[in-house]
Amino acid sequence: MKQPTLGIVSTALVIAISLGFIHLFSFAMFTGWVAYYLLCLIPMQIVTAVLWKTSPSFIGKAAQPMKGVILLVVNLIVGAAVAFAYWQIAGAGVSPPAPMLAMCTIVSVIVTFWLCIVWGGWPFTAFIKNELAAGFVTLIAAYVVNYILFRIFFDYGFMRGAPVYVASLDPHGLVPAWNALSFYLTLLGGMFFMVNFDLWPLTSVPGIMKQPVLALVWTAGCFLIAGIAYNIGVHVMGMDPVWFMVHVSAPFVFGTIVVQNMLEGSLFASLKQPVKGVANVLAVIVVGQVLAAFYVAMAPLVSGGATGVLQTGPPAYDMEIWLASALLSVTFPFLIFHAAYFNFWPLRKT
Repeated sequence: MKQPTLGIVSTALVIAISLGFIHLFSFAMFTGWVAYYLLCLIPMQIVTAVLWKTSPSFIGKAAQPMKGVILLVVNLIVGAAVAFAYWQIAGAGVSPPAPMLAMCTIVSVIVTFWLCIVWGGWPFTAFIKNELAAGFVTLIAAYVVNYILFRIFFDYGFMRGAPVYVASLDPHGLVPAWNALSFYLTLLGGMFFMVNFDLWPLTSVPGIMKQPVLALVWTAGCFLIAGIAYNIGVHVMGMDPVWFMVHVSAPFVFGTIVVQNMLEGSLFASLKQPVKGVANVLAVIVVGQVLAAFYVAMAPLVSGGATGVLQTGPPAYDMEIWLASALLSVTFPFLIFHAAYFNFWPLRKT
């Protein structure tokens, strides 16, 4: 099986497995402890796939599927340790996880993407010669930086009086939490927007393609793209920030994972930039929106509860939280486990 057929079949299988997995849990359990733990797996997954290229030294010469099993087990163990530590530090041991801990964990994924992809692990990879040590130091740094930024920017004053509000966990930051989270995810969309263009036009200037210059310029580009998209959607068109996040930013991120990781960029490989980037972005938008609509249609069957309906909009945002969790907390890591850890085994010969 070759691309893009390989990626399409693999994506369909993983989506089916993901929906079956979600169906095992009640809405509260799924959007609480289950989504929280799975989110704690993703930063380690990013380090493994991006910095270690899924071939850390402890793998040795293991072939598939044993290689994938080892990587998965290590990821599950590290994720469990991170989940417990962050639950105690950022969540004060409150059970089930409060919205503050949930959002703090979500943005930890985005910060890890930034340190591993945009910064390429710099400066840790430049000064720490052992790749395992550099990877773990980058992971720890991502959580530390994330927690500091979370304390600066997130404010939950609008939740006062709600049963889920935990006063001791409110950082009283600069921006209402939903707005901050929405912009964070839009910023990640900006990063993937540039990935779809293979960093064109930055690649035409050799002096930019070195760290830390690349990271600084790339970050500036991401803020520009995200700022334009967020302001048009939220301020000009008047979209609810949460609606914008789960119906615009999240599908774009998810669509990029499918087009670039699952299909391995095979759709428009013969095209040159910037035409290739435009085609990639259009494909990402279509794939992301179609799959998001499919998940919304499946929600009543998978997690609808006794009424078969998840309420949308404020104050609870049940459907929005479910959709974001289903796409990015479950299906996203499951896709990467299959594509990166197992190299599409058994669909692809190894």
